[in-house]
Amino acid sequence: MPAFNSLKGHLYTDVAIVGGGIAGILCAHELRRRGVDCILLEKNRICSATTGHTTGKITAGQGLVYQKIASRYGFDTASAFYRANADAIKKLVALSDKYPCHMQIRDNYVYSLSDRAAIEREVRVLERLGAPASFEGSTELPFDVAGAVRLSGQAQFNPLLMLGKMAEELEIYENSFVRAVKGGRVFTDEGSVSAKSVIIATHFPFIDRHGFYYLKLYQHRSYVLALENADSLSGMYVDEARGGLSFRNYGKYLLLGGGGHRTGKGGGCFDTVRAARRRLYPDSTEKIAFAAQDCMSLDGIPYVGRYSALGCRLYVATGFNKWGMCGSAVAAELLADMICGVQNRLSSVLSPSRSILHRQLLLNGIESVGGLLFPTTKRCTHLGCGLHWNRAEHSWDCACHGSRYTPDGRIIDNPTQKNAKL
Repeated sequence: MPAFNSLKGHLYTDVAIVGGGIAGILCAHELRRRGVDCILLEKNRICSATTGHTTGKITAGQGLVYQKIASRYGFDTASAFYRANADAIKKLVALSDKYPCHMQIRDNYVYSLSDRAAIEREVRVLERLGAPASFEGSTELPFDVAGAVRLSGQAQFNPLLMLGKMAEELEIYENSFVRAVKGGRVFTDEGSVSAKSVIIATHFPFIDRHGFYYLKLYQHRSYVLALENADSLSGMYVDEARGGLSFRNYGKYLLLGGGGHRTGKGGGCFDTVRAARRRLYPDSTEKIAFAAQDCMSLDGIPYVGRYSALGCRLYVATGFNKWGMCGSAVAAELLADMICGVQNRLSSVLSPSRSILHRQLLLNGIESVGGLLFPTTKRCTHLGCGLHWNRAEHSWDCACHGSRYTPDGRIIDNPTQKNAKL
């Protein structure tokens, strides 16, 4: 990846973007394409966090989400969300011509081990939406499934190859931790930027006084092994169950994922994925292991738009529910439209100010209360919840909102803005 200087002094721009992952970089690229001046600020190195720990799937097949959206919000909303993701795939594939990134067109499969009826419902909804979907009773996976939703014309890639070249065309400052945003001015440790608009693309939004994101989001960890000498798969696969396995090939490797759990809570971690490797691919060899962290929204739809009803020139992109590759492209288009004054029907669908009355809100609240009451002297500097030791990754994790720290208390993942005394 290219390297950039840190921000020193004061600068002026049209749009300041906070966060140097795929969401921030795609927003900067789209704004620049439209002739809008922008500056991107990253606290560490670009793409060093969630974007650097992805399996690189680009698909509208994001679990069994469309039947839920259609049931809760209606088919018009489900159609708008599907069309936005389908357009995002085309956009990323087109960008790969200019920024080569091992882009490959693949079918995507969402499978279930036990719930055939749910798979059939999802296929019916997708067919009604005009998606290239079909029901599959069997797959190339090394186990039987109750059924799978096949969505053709999806893609997989290496995002770092694309984003690294894209970043060279942008004004970026690394190692520039944004500590505060006040009145259109973004403050780092050694500098500041004044902007007409500000986009918060920091994975988990860190401005707590607006938007209630600490109630609307929780964070989820998942684990991946890169295997040699495992079966080659022609498609991309993911279990519809939250704790299931995912699969895709990358060159000579099979990327096998699973072991997911809420950040700060117990889970199978790497042990679950390694057990699956021994069971499914006993002749394979583990070459690489890595983990990812994702922000999960209340209703399975991202939060993209105005940060809150009160922040008219403050914008956000978050809550991609493990599908940030496609979701970030959707967000870049929508936010660029909003900043440029272009009407976009997705603005209401993805609005961060939509209803928060969902079951997950209660669960998030229970976790927060439990975290505040958890008896330990090791506390998160975000809102004071107790920290839990993550044996699999040797970190201190917060189950309330997903902040993570190194063993000596340095920040790994936000929303926290301060190191902890550990």
